[in-house]
Amino acid sequence: MNRKKEYQFGDMILCYISDEEGRTGLTMYPADCPVPEGIEKKAALDPLVQVKLAGDVYKGGYAPGNTLRCGESAMSLILKEQTLEKDGGRQCVRTVLEDARGYRAVHTVSWEEGDPFVRMICMYENRSGHRITLEMLESFSLTGISPYLPGDCSGDIMVHRLQSRWSQEGRLLSQSVEELQLESSWGMDAVRCERFGQVGSMPVDHYFPFLAVEDTKTHVFWGAQLAHPASWQMEIYRVDENIAVSGGLADREFGHWMKYLESGESFTGPEAIVSVAHTGSIDAFCQRLTQSGEKAADAAPESEQELPIIFNEYCTTWGDPSHEKITEILKAIHGKGFSYFVIDCGWYKADGVPWDISMGDYIPSKTLFPEGLGKTVEAINAEGMKAGIWFEIENVGHASDAFHLTEHLLKRDGQPLTTVRRRFWDMTDPWVRDYLRERVTGTLKKYGFEYMKVDYNDTIGIGCDGAESQGEGLRRNMAATMDFFEEVKREIPGIVLENCASGGHRLEPGFMAATSMASFSDAHECVEIPIIAANLHRAILPRQSQIWAVIRETDSLKRIAYSVANTFLGRMCLSGDVTHLTNEQWDVIDRGIAFYRRIAPVIKKGQTFWMSPQIERIRHPEGWQGIVRLGADGNAFALIHTFGGEYPETLELTLPEGAPQKIGGIYSDTDVDVRIEDGKLYCRPGDNWRAAAVYLEK
Repeated sequence: MNRKKEYQFGDMILCYISDEEGRTGLTMYPADCPVPEGIEKKAALDPLVQVKLAGDVYKGGYAPGNTLRCGESAMSLILKEQTLEKDGGRQCVRTVLEDARGYRAVHTVSWEEGDPFVRMICMYENRSGHRITLEMLESFSLTGISPYLPGDCSGDIMVHRLQSRWSQEGRLLSQSVEELQLESSWGMDAVRCERFGQVGSMPVDHYFPFLAVEDTKTHVFWGAQLAHPASWQMEIYRVDENIAVSGGLADREFGHWMKYLESGESFTGPEAIVSVAHTGSIDAFCQRLTQSGEKAADAAPESEQELPIIFNEYCTTWGDPSHEKITEILKAIHGKGFSYFVIDCGWYKADGVPWDISMGDYIPSKTLFPEGLGKTVEAINAEGMKAGIWFEIENVGHASDAFHLTEHLLKRDGQPLTTVRRRFWDMTDPWVRDYLRERVTGTLKKYGFEYMKVDYNDTIGIGCDGAESQGEGLRRNMAATMDFFEEVKREIPGIVLENCASGGHRLEPGFMAATSMASFSDAHECVEIPIIAANLHRAILPRQSQIWAVIRETDSLKRIAYSVANTFLGRMCLSGDVTHLTNEQWDVIDRGIAFYRRIAPVIKKGQTFWMSPQIERIRHPEGWQGIVRLGADGNAFALIHTFGGEYPETLELTLPEGAPQKIGGIYSDTDVDVRIEDGKLYCRPGDNWRAAAVYLEK
């Protein structure tokens, strides 16, 4: 008979189940939705720790090539001890499992009072007396989805993922278990597994490291995010009537990862952020997970806490900044309320050489800055702004001298790892670290920069030489990158770091915790910006999502308001033809800046509600989008965008419970008919491609 041990962390129950041999699994359920007795399932226990050692027996049922779960390595781990540790408002369950061959796993679940999630990590230790090779070690594994429904839950389980492509980040993909061919077989002995993830140094280049599973009958959700800057995987797995989900480092089959452990050595995988909830929507559940970033965001530099506005000159100069151009921009934006001014790419390029093939040497251009960068920083500071600068610290362009320093660059199969425009520093090389201390940290210190935009515009792919596997080489290299981020913050206290990777290819919890904010996307001037920006509320905190409003001198007032309103979904950043705008155009921008400042507390702390259908065609959107964000301070705002095609003449948004019913202000390019009646907001936008924002004050 199975034994159970339960722990309550906030509104979540963790239930550990052990069989007579001591094999142990973990299920979770909401405290307000206890599992009823008598639910019958034909289900074997699914192990808490999913690990695979080279040479161990694979799971049968056609598993090899599809999954490394539930083989000999996982099934041999037996419960040794479990402890609950309490320290103030923090609690931790530590589960120790041992393999008779001399292997030990320690699975840790930690929780802090008030958190709607737990953090999980898994450590594997070799005590065998000989070297072993890890082929997989996942950070979390949950079994028993769903314990509320009998049998195989046919037709009642939905899988939610977040997709990502360049300039189209965050699309919600919802599919049934049946659509994914995860129905159990008639014999209940054939493995069904959907293993997905991302391979390379851009961890958000196909999917976000996120997975949620929904019981559509009870509206209970289980899900997780992974905090990992390199290759990762998630799995939805079943053999019988049970469904299990797990995830962690991409394994040998999926991510070309193996790791040696000598006797006495151990390895700990990345952190997983895990939650379960009885809630009304996938949107609400996602935001339980994103709250894991609040602690790091609160610890960001003091200048970040009021969500100040950024000006970035990239879409003004297009990679050709100069002191002369920047001083003209500074005159145009004088007194407009910007706190940061970022000098983007190109400040280092030689005459006639494009910015995107010359990064790496980072010697300021004497042509662009004849009196030196210091003179430009002085001009920025004189306007009351902190000066920022762009670096692509991990890559070198093929027109740079650094491109030829092959002894310090990553290699694959003994050859420099090369793409069309770039090669990659070996971030584990002490020489490289010293070089970056001089060219990057040294530049920041010399000129007094207080903001660094860290870009990254290519991917290593499966990995590199220098370790027992290409995937382990990648993991080590990315760990060294994260170490460098922390070093910069130590060397320059209070510096603001922006996480950018061709826009949004690094929007994962690890990078987000290491930086103050992130570029939400490279969709700088696209009509789909509000769709992408809203989608990202399911993946990252809006207070960390930097959204661009690029203003062109040819833009109509309607278009300018549309662009400015986009930034209300995150952090406001302006760029574009600011030196050529009319007073009428500036009036629309100025009103938008004032509105942003008013809603900043709601952006910073709150919950987002989608009040319109999901947009199917992101590049050519039709219809409308309605978003309501309810702030922790009791205020709220609604944001409406109309796109192409037809939509109702009067748009209706049902305000969420607790939202104020008083209109405190409206932002658009023109007067827009807005009213609130019986808990509903009605808006008549009057035209396609228009934005209207409504401040709701308590």
